[in-house]
Amino acid sequence: MADTKREIERKYELPVRLEGGDRGDGGSEPGGRRFVLPDLTKVPAVSAVSAEGVTELDAVYHDTADLRLTTDLLTLRRRTGGADAGWHLKFPVGNDVRDEIQAPLSDTLPDELAALVRSRVRGAELAPVVRLRTSRDLSLLVDKSGRTLAEVAVDTVRAQRLPDGSGTARWTEIEVELADDGDPALLDAVEKVLRKAGVRPASASSKLARALAETAPAGSAPAARKTRNRDAGKGAKGAGHAAVTAGDHVLAYLREQADAIVSYDAAVRRDLPDSVHQLRVATRRMRSAFRTYKKVLDREASRPIGAELKWLAGELGVDRDQEVLAERLTERVDAHHPTLLLGPVHARLQIWDAAGRTDARARTLGVLDSARYLRLLDSVDALLADPPLLADSADRKPGKVLPRAIIKDYERLAGRVEHALALAPGEERDLALHDARKAAKRARYAADAASAALGTPAKRFSKRMRAVQTVLGDHQDSVVARDALRDLAIQAHAAGESAFTWGLLYGEEEARAADRERELPRVWKKSAEPKLRRALTG
Repeated sequence: MADTKREIERKYELPVRLEGGDRGDGGSEPGGRRFVLPDLTKVPAVSAVSAEGVTELDAVYHDTADLRLTTDLLTLRRRTGGADAGWHLKFPVGNDVRDEIQAPLSDTLPDELAALVRSRVRGAELAPVVRLRTSRDLSLLVDKSGRTLAEVAVDTVRAQRLPDGSGTARWTEIEVELADDGDPALLDAVEKVLRKAGVRPASASSKLARALAETAPAGSAPAARKTRNRDAGKGAKGAGHAAVTAGDHVLAYLREQADAIVSYDAAVRRDLPDSVHQLRVATRRMRSAFRTYKKVLDREASRPIGAELKWLAGELGVDRDQEVLAERLTERVDAHHPTLLLGPVHARLQIWDAAGRTDARARTLGVLDSARYLRLLDSVDALLADPPLLADSADRKPGKVLPRAIIKDYERLAGRVEHALALAPGEERDLALHDARKAAKRARYAADAASAALGTPAKRFSKRMRAVQTVLGDHQDSVVARDALRDLAIQAHAAGESAFTWGLLYGEEEARAADRERELPRVWKKSAEPKLRRALTG
């Protein structure tokens, strides 16, 4: 079973005078004098520095031949020695922050870690790329009570390129890792002392990154692919090309969504909060962009991918819809005085939710492990690598092309809203309002995709479309909630329990839906102001 640990740490390079010479023993000068840490008791809150001795670590890092994990700032290693020997997979979280997922030591990569990198690796083989043997001289920074505040490691590293061992490198670096629940301000204070001693922040993001750079064959660079996200905003013509044309901006947006899908895949597998929702949003945004900007990107080429994105969003919806519905019903139940909760209301709701979530999560993970899903990811990459741009629109300035597409989506929304408002309350109107909600979301996504090119007018337009979507979304959630409440009432009645509370909640949801229907004309009038659309065209 894998465990997750959040690391907050900083890395530092030794002064050149200590890294120079023959570097025969890592962090020593040619004369043999080793680097000595400055007095870290000068750091506020640090009362003592406890020397823990030297530990020998041996780590083999794994990646694909084109370094897909490394390029996305992930590291995967099998390490022996030390207190945490095993397999370690690290995900970037923010500056100085990474999540390390640890699995027990074994000869082969554990299935749980293999699944977490599948969206990046897909059919490629994971193989050893670098071996790092590290002599770690560890010290603990402790306060007056003896509590550990941080670990400071002076690491003497020997790197060897794999599989043939042709390139080698040696260096010494310093790692300062905050203890659990530590104050990040401590890292700033430690850095201040280290800088006075001539130590500087590391230029490489990790030991692996430095090893790959320093063991690369002479005259070559590490054979790492560029991620879609790093190309985002550089347009159809690749790295170094600023987004200028309509095609540039549409492709940048699509690359951003493609990166989000890959990134949130691992988050869903880790069961992180809101991850299913974010993965589904990225899927829908990409599909929506294909349809909205069909004058820019050949619809015949994108349509098959769009169909698969629709399938993926639908499958993810089972998990996400259960999550949203459970939160809504729980909130409604908790809002009532206990005297109105007749029977085992909380227990029945929890049983219903647990059953639904178990089935939904199993289904979601099955989809992410499917060959169909991996083929979809490959198809997206292939399209973005050789985008089927339509020159008549794609090569034009974004201010001429993108507003037209946005306004067309707006007109589609306007027709649906007017149709829904003309209907009498009831099931037909509920369905029409749901269709309008989907159109509002598409118009909002259209504006979001163009915001980098059109600026504030697109952002304002998106905000107003979101207001419409919110009203319509709450209405649809009420429709879905009423169906679930009816089922819960039937289950309660069959079990000999009172169905009063479920009926009460059903009536409240009816009233809430009616409120949203009365609210819609006002929100729509504000969102339909012509000046919002005129601003898009400049």
